[in-house]
Amino acid sequence: MPDSAAASAEGWHMDVTPYLWFAAIHGTAGVRGHDAGIDASVSDVLSNLNLGFMGSGTIRHNRFLLPMDFMWVKLTDKKALPFEQGPTDIKAEFRQTIFTPGVGYRLLDREFVKVDAYGGVRYWHLNSSLTLQPSTLGGFSQTADWVDGLGGARIYGQLNKIISFTLAGDAGAGQANSDYELMGIFGFRVAEKWTLKAGYRYMGINYRPKSSFVYDVAQSGIVVGATWSIK
Repeated sequence: MPDSAAASAEGWHMDVTPYLWFAAIHGTAGVRGHDAGIDASVSDVLSNLNLGFMGSGTIRHNRFLLPMDFMWVKLTDKKALPFEQGPTDIKAEFRQTIFTPGVGYRLLDREFVKVDAYGGVRYWHLNSSLTLQPSTLGGFSQTADWVDGLGGARIYGQLNKIISFTLAGDAGAGQANSDYELMGIFGFRVAEKWTLKAGYRYMGINYRPKSSFVYDVAQSGIVVGATWSIK
């Protein structure tokens, strides 16, 4: 999630934004030649969420920027099997890490409008596993890691001293065929150094390497957070 749209000044500035992204997931995923459709609503994802951490931040010196974003989630689900002997349950676990560091420059720096351009990379790590219960019966797991280069822009607008908005997006490719995101965020300043944020975020990825791993999905939903302007 973008940092705050506070008025620029010379020197160093830093913003940190912990956030929650209530995202539905749709698309296709597969391993070892077996593809399956994914159609998980926000409630489906939340009911299977085991752990998660999401946060973004920006370090700025004059017009130069170092933006970054990090997401890590762990989803688990357990289903009973209709067998009287042997495996009685199957446990599915999915872990996703997305890290997006970048370097940018503030192209336009006005009191009520600011425009940033940036480039960077997006690192993806996916791990999925299926384990038969009892666990002594074994299971199956698959891991994939890849990096994509990207470029993007952010537009900050200040409607008044309290309300602001941000439009942002980036796109790229590399080891994936395509990798992109779009978001629109409204901010509500509640204190000198704190701004509450809420909006909508869409992220798409199409990863189809020569191996049998496939991850062609879109994640979209409401995002909420709070920006702390440290300096």
